[in-house]
Amino acid sequence: MDSPPSRPSSAKPSDDLSEGVPKDWMFWCIIFSFVLSTLITAVEFTSIGTALPTIAHSLKGERFIWVGSAYALGETALVPLCGGVSQIIGRRPIMLSALSLFALGSAICGAASTMNMLIAGRGVQGLGAGATISSVQIMLSDLVTLRERGTFSGLMALAWAVGGGVGPVIGLQWLRVGTGMLLVDLNLPICAFNAIIILLFLRLKTPPATLREKLSKMDMIGNFLVTVSTTFVVIGLTWGGVRYPWSSGRVLLPLVVGLIGLVVFVIYEIYFCKPPVVPIVFRMDWTAASGYIQNFLMAVVAATLGYWFAIFFEACKDKSPTGAGVDGLGLSYSVGLMAIVGGVAIKMTGNYLIQIYIGWMLIIIWAGLLTTLRADSSLAKSVGFPVVIGSGGGIIAVAMLFPILASIPVTQTAPSMALYVFSRNFGYIWGVTAGGAIIQNELKRNLPASFLAQFPQGVEIGFETISVIPSLEQPLKDAVRNAFGTALKVVWQLVLGVAIAGSLGSIGMKQLQLHTNIDNEWGRDESAVINHRWSRTPQRKQRTEDIEKRDQGDN
Repeated sequence: MDSPPSRPSSAKPSDDLSEGVPKDWMFWCIIFSFVLSTLITAVEFTSIGTALPTIAHSLKGERFIWVGSAYALGETALVPLCGGVSQIIGRRPIMLSALSLFALGSAICGAASTMNMLIAGRGVQGLGAGATISSVQIMLSDLVTLRERGTFSGLMALAWAVGGGVGPVIGLQWLRVGTGMLLVDLNLPICAFNAIIILLFLRLKTPPATLREKLSKMDMIGNFLVTVSTTFVVIGLTWGGVRYPWSSGRVLLPLVVGLIGLVVFVIYEIYFCKPPVVPIVFRMDWTAASGYIQNFLMAVVAATLGYWFAIFFEACKDKSPTGAGVDGLGLSYSVGLMAIVGGVAIKMTGNYLIQIYIGWMLIIIWAGLLTTLRADSSLAKSVGFPVVIGSGGGIIAVAMLFPILASIPVTQTAPSMALYVFSRNFGYIWGVTAGGAIIQNELKRNLPASFLAQFPQGVEIGFETISVIPSLEQPLKDAVRNAFGTALKVVWQLVLGVAIAGSLGSIGMKQLQLHTNIDNEWGRDESAVINHRWSRTPQRKQRTEDIEKRDQGDN
């Protein structure tokens, strides 16, 4: 039986037992594991961007956009299912399965000798990454209160930013396509290390119930609808204007089917499903609903910049993939720094609304400046403009969680967090695929015809052209650079438009109090921790007795 919904609490943090689990060394080992898991998924997401031209050249593939899209699709497709399954079998088995999938995908990519095999491996990696991030967010809610969450969300955002910054820098060194060593030499040991930490130190409660009772709570139809619909949308976005014209039935059909499927999913969840995948979400007010919308839009901005900005340095500034990654570090690390600052500020003040307004304002102003970048713009502008955009993104990345969780009882955290991760990952799909489609469509119009004639595979293989730009003779070299600069300008205009939509979505949100309690049916199993041979202390035993008394009082 679910525990009663949480009651609104004072904005002032309390000092009683409601302040989550003890912050002992075992707790920090678990947090370290979460940080490391977030880090490697971010590296995987961003490292492909700088290495994509080399991959296209090495494997002679015509579907290179799917190298990114497959990962983003896998990262999204099964996330709603993770919330429900974690309620049935517990959090730890899902986390361990996710790490195993991620490691398996890395091994497949490492053995890839064809584009199709690489895409398949990236899809498996994405499945593991999505389940990992979803599990991390759910388990954080089990371990810390919402009022404390700002600091820990900031840590996860910092880990993502560090991974996002490191990924492009090591893109070529790490993505040794065809050598059988693609990420195997680092990903597999990291996944194994994380699994050991989870096995040793993560002791979470699992509410007692029979398997039949637990399975009855699974929404298989809803999960099927959202997974298939998302897949159709990605297919349409990836093919549009690149493989087939936007007016082609092969593009319109999957887009229409996918979007209709998502609408059907929402209607089914509201009116027909008992219990739904996201039982509380569709009965929430505008504050929480707006949080999901803005989370999606912020993800579009983050993915577009994080995935495609390095191409500007490679195509327009003659930078190597590693050099492009170094020049883009300002974007990644400004996100991480401001995420930490924003998280601490929310913990101290309990106010998230002002940060959301400031974050969107920074993104809008500097995205506007980014649209003025040309192929011959100074390197200072190219490096400096994204820093401020990243600062705004870091603020929003942390703050957007709070209007959602503050609107619901803590008993609904797991499915709500699964939908939160899904909306963010779905935004990543749009950022990656829409950005790639825009670049390819603009290159088709702007690259010199004589230059394109050198690539009989067509404009879909356009990224292979980046590797030959430094060796071109003038004036062809400048013409090709300007074509890429023009294409990327349209991408930055997309970022600006999405940011404006996000800021409009924040209108009407309310500042809610941040509760200081966790779901007693989950959380850390203190009795299991005490029985751990490294944790038998009188203080911990007393802590467990106090928690048991509190739980009996709540019941």
